[in-house]
Amino acid sequence: MSPAQEIARRRTFAIISHPDAGKTTLTEKFLLYGNALHLAGSVTARKNQRATASDWMELEKQRGISISSTVLQFDFAGCAVNLLDTPGHKDFSEDTYRVLTAVDAALMVIDAAKGVETQTRKLFEVCRRRGVPIFTFMNKCDRPTRNALDLLDELESVLGLQSSPVIWPLGNGPTFKGVIDRRTKEVHLFERVPGGKFQAPVNVTSLEDPAVRDKLDDYTYNEVKEQLEMLDGAGHPFDLDAVRRGKQTPVYFGSAVNNFGIELLLNGFLQDSVPPAPRTSVSVSVPGMAQPTTAREVPVDDPKFSAFVFKIQANMDPKHRDRIAFCRVCSGKFERDMVVTHQRTGKSVRLSSSHKLFGQERETVDVAWPGDVIGLVGHDAFGIGDTLTTDRSIVYDAIPRFPSEVFTYISNPNTGDAKKYRAGLEQLLQEGVVQSFSAKNAPAGATLLAAVGPLQFEVVQWRLQSEYGAESRLTPTPWTVLRWLQIPDSMQTPNKGFDFTRLIVATGVSFGSDKFDHPIGLFPNEWTMRYFTEKNPEIKLLELPPEQAT
Repeated sequence: MSPAQEIARRRTFAIISHPDAGKTTLTEKFLLYGNALHLAGSVTARKNQRATASDWMELEKQRGISISSTVLQFDFAGCAVNLLDTPGHKDFSEDTYRVLTAVDAALMVIDAAKGVETQTRKLFEVCRRRGVPIFTFMNKCDRPTRNALDLLDELESVLGLQSSPVIWPLGNGPTFKGVIDRRTKEVHLFERVPGGKFQAPVNVTSLEDPAVRDKLDDYTYNEVKEQLEMLDGAGHPFDLDAVRRGKQTPVYFGSAVNNFGIELLLNGFLQDSVPPAPRTSVSVSVPGMAQPTTAREVPVDDPKFSAFVFKIQANMDPKHRDRIAFCRVCSGKFERDMVVTHQRTGKSVRLSSSHKLFGQERETVDVAWPGDVIGLVGHDAFGIGDTLTTDRSIVYDAIPRFPSEVFTYISNPNTGDAKKYRAGLEQLLQEGVVQSFSAKNAPAGATLLAAVGPLQFEVVQWRLQSEYGAESRLTPTPWTVLRWLQIPDSMQTPNKGFDFTRLIVATGVSFGSDKFDHPIGLFPNEWTMRYFTEKNPEIKLLELPPEQAT
């Protein structure tokens, strides 16, 4: 197979959803279709049930939720699929956001009884900013749901996303009898079997077929017929170009737990989603080169290898306690044992320990193509956002950071564990499990942690204890809002920096800096932040770090 053919068959995507919408269950069903699993795992935390393939961390198995994003790779229908399973729990971490920088498309799972929920909106906005194509799966149609047309309206009114249904439900809840493919006009019927489960499609016919008509009661038949007529007359026609530009979402209906419409979804997604796309290399000065390199688009068929690190995870294998860097290949051909330049340090490194990932399991990979995700073991210098390449003129932009929403101090209560505590906390901060900041007047020996959700603090404590044998103590802070401060040069004195005592602040406001020494403000609530802005109009407050806000 030629390099162009290898690249064209790659599909790299993530599944995004609100908690309990069925994301992990859908992931398991995809793996079954790809022959990657022979038995789907349960997402509930029962000891007598098999853990899901994507939930590898012991804390995930205990809780029955996904906490850490996982890479799952399999082949299906001629495509090499890289599925990045992201946490759907409400307290997901920045890990979830970062994964979305490494995908070419996203599958949005929505509980058809609840519609678009909070976390779905947050993750959708990240995808929208990057122009990532979105496919939508309305799940749990075997249970009572909202009106299907209302769900489409909500996609447009809440997300501003044009919708075009590909698969349409026949009834819902107790009257749900299957789905119809609007493109082929084929009906896929399902029948209930003992135990409350559903069997595979029993036939494929048209809606007018007597066998289909006999399955539907008069109300359901008339409702479905009227809905389809409305969609044909007033709905948005399917526009593949708009889908790939992130302007329109194909909509599928079904039930992940009962395998309703899942193969139709997978086939449709792989057919309509985009293969790997070019990435932009930023303008940069390279030592040893006469001229700075200019910003340019790096095509996927560029013969020079390039990739970027989007995730770091330590201790996935408890027997070896190693550290793995997850890389998205962007151009060229990866070959095991190749020598590349680590652009941040300028050093040459040999990539000899490379793996294909399947949750916690790994398999040596000798070759990879653009779109593939590989795990590299044994490179402690690699950091999130780093570029690895055989072309020194290629440097990919840093992975965005996101504003934190919860804060706490962490400290070591046992001086005898100081070495283990420092090593563990340093590793977790390198992984980006949480962010850390320097805060003025912080308690002695304490580090200020910040995260998107409070569960991440529990993850830090759990991993410090289980992986490094170090105890830790969390101390609450009064802050709920963090902003980066943009201070005019005219207000700063040479060599002494800025004097924060000159500012007018409300009670409880504090200041500090991030790891790049950018000043930050910490506010107890929105009111104190507005008061600060009114009293200090010359200081700009930024939701994102200065390098991202420009």
